Amino acid sequence: MQARGPLMVGHRLTERMLRRIEEELGRIEVAGKVDLMVVGSAVDFIRMCADRTHHGKEEDILFSDLEEKGLSPSDRQVMEELIEEHVSGRNTTKALVDASSRYRDGDAAALADITSALKTLVAFYPTHIEKEDRVFFPAARAYFTDEEDQAMLARFWEFDGKTIHEKYKAVVESLGG
Repeated sequence: MQARGPLMVGHRLTERMLRRIEEELGRIEVAGKVDLMVVGSAVDFIRMCADRTHHGKEEDILFSDLEEKGLSPSDRQVMEELIEEHVSGRNTTKALVDASSRYRDGDAAALADITSALKTLVAFYPTHIEKEDRVFFPAARAYFTDEEDQAMLARFWEFDGKTIHEKYKAVVESLGG
């Protein structure tokens, strides 16, 4: 497996979550209310799986390693666009969390903000994923030897192991433990 393999597997999982979010959007439209458990699960997925784990591997490992490789101007531009897109996804997720809190507190107007944020995420991720899968990952692979690629793959697996511990340490701490 190449290093981009786990990243592409993560994309397939994200696509499955996006389908679930689309289903929830349809339910919201019909019912006129939000299932905060579904939205909370989507937020947790986006924050921990899509952002912290997936984007973390990209930013902390792949992009960092590419910085040392002397990227072509076009590859650098795509990488910078991806970083900006990661920030935009984080901002949209934060807006979703804020709107969900307002909705939980009885602010009926927050329903429109929740719907808007969910629609933004559903529109954002497929384009972002396609740019990575079809454009950036193949271009990035050309900068690494087979040995460097396999070393990066090992670092990705190590990163995944650390990330799960970070998540559940935060859960315990949030519960006062």
